Amino acid sequence: MRAWSAPDVPDLGALGLGRAPEVRVHDSATGGLVELVPPSGVARMYVCGITPYDATHLGHAATYVAFDLLNRAWRSAGHGVRYVQNVTDVDDPLLERANATGEDWVELAERETELFRTDMEALRVLPPKAYVGAVEAIPLVVDMIADLQKTGAVYEVDGDLYFSVEADPTFGSVSGWSREQMLKIFAERGGDPDRPGKRDPLDCLLWQAERPGEPAWDSALGRGRPGWHIECSAIARDHLGGGFEVQGGGSDLVFPHHEMSAAESQVAEPDVRFARAYVHAGMVALDGEKMSKSKGNLELVSRLRGEGVDPMAIRLALLGHHYRSDWEWTDGDRVRAEALLSVLRRAVSAPAGPPTTAVVEAVLGALATDLDAPAALAVLAEWASSDDMSEPGAGATIKRVVDAALGVAL
Repeated sequence: MRAWSAPDVPDLGALGLGRAPEVRVHDSATGGLVELVPPSGVARMYVCGITPYDATHLGHAATYVAFDLLNRAWRSAGHGVRYVQNVTDVDDPLLERANATGEDWVELAERETELFRTDMEALRVLPPKAYVGAVEAIPLVVDMIADLQKTGAVYEVDGDLYFSVEADPTFGSVSGWSREQMLKIFAERGGDPDRPGKRDPLDCLLWQAERPGEPAWDSALGRGRPGWHIECSAIARDHLGGGFEVQGGGSDLVFPHHEMSAAESQVAEPDVRFARAYVHAGMVALDGEKMSKSKGNLELVSRLRGEGVDPMAIRLALLGHHYRSDWEWTDGDRVRAEALLSVLRRAVSAPAGPPTTAVVEAVLGALATDLDAPAALAVLAEWASSDDMSEPGAGATIKRVVDAALGVAL
């Protein structure tokens, strides 16, 4: 599947602006900061993508901008990055929306995926090296299920194949949740704990046998389509290998999605940990509730762009909140971001400005410390408000650093 066009990113080291510190991020599995220095020199990251049945809302955008910061922080520290993202281009929510609207599900998925691409490009999010749809990944899924079958971790219920969570002795270590917590939320997030015939209510679907009127593909498992969790597990395993640096997504994916994906992979390859760290972005609310396609309480990136809001102001508004925080979008976020964008653009256009060495160090240090964009923006706002004009060309330096580290084009 095609991703989107990549913006040019200044190489701070090549420009003589130094290298950023090594990146430390919050790992949901351990509850603390971990330093992620890629042993091979190339950091590997998998971030769960969209189910394309509606437009990109600010909750989506906040997540992908957060992991774009991580991508850039690694690059600023001198590492290469191999970034992989999926598109769940066949799943129940997509099919349900297509049925409700009378639209062909393939056309719906293609249209919304293309809108997502344009939103990401406008926000200057670096594209993944591999952008993989669930449909094109079906051979990978089938092969991985075959590997799981060899371990005895797969069983059948009325033609569907399930993964036995008890096959992974570390199950629960990603979320740290109790069984009671898992059971409470499982059904709300795509699980089917009450299905008769399952060995354990928490066991998850690997392969759904063909249903009347629904898409299905021929395979060694019979005609059907993949489950959700195995899709990401198989794509990450194939494109990144085991023990990659970061599995990322919104905090609503901690359980069951990331827990299940990790368990499946670790049973298929028992001696290989799925990911070194699990990093999660907070939820964005609107009108008192988390933005949700199912609820319809959305502020869309495309709508803001259509109203003439500068995409860099949208990005700054998102960066104004720490990526792990839960927060609520208001029009005040846009107003403040537009004001900051104006201040920064005016400051970097001046022929001289305040000294930049300490500012560059502080900005890169903030982003290396759990992607603290609000702290970085505070440093930049202070620099821009100074009357000191002692460094010729200061604006050009800050412009490059803001571009490389924060993804904002001034």
